[in-house]
Amino acid sequence: MGRISTRDALARRHRRVRGKVHGTAERPRLSVSRSNLRIYAQLIDDDQGHTVAAAGSHESPLKGMGKGDAAGEVGKLIAERGMAAGVTRVVFDRGGYLYHGRVKALADGAREGGLQF
Repeated sequence: MGRISTRDALARRHRRVRGKVHGTAERPRLSVSRSNLRIYAQLIDDDQGHTVAAAGSHESPLKGMGKGDAAGEVGKLIAERGMAAGVTRVVFDRGGYLYHGRVKALADGAREGGLQF
């Protein structure tokens, strides 16, 4: 039995989280995706299979910020866009990433913006 690669471990954790977390129209899933440079968030209605709102650190007002600061701002931005779409409550999908660092900063920013989870 060989070692599990980092990528395979992330995929395994993501499948485990997604088995427990499901978004609805009343309470969409706040999905986080992160790369080495950027972080992205989506509000997803899994029943209908469509994205309600999306935000990412690639957007022009957030370019040039530090990664941690940009993550908090993405959280506030997704909360603002979610509130405009009529969403106040969400379920958080950390996407297999540890709830630490940029993922936690995004979640805290979304809470500051008014989302409840």
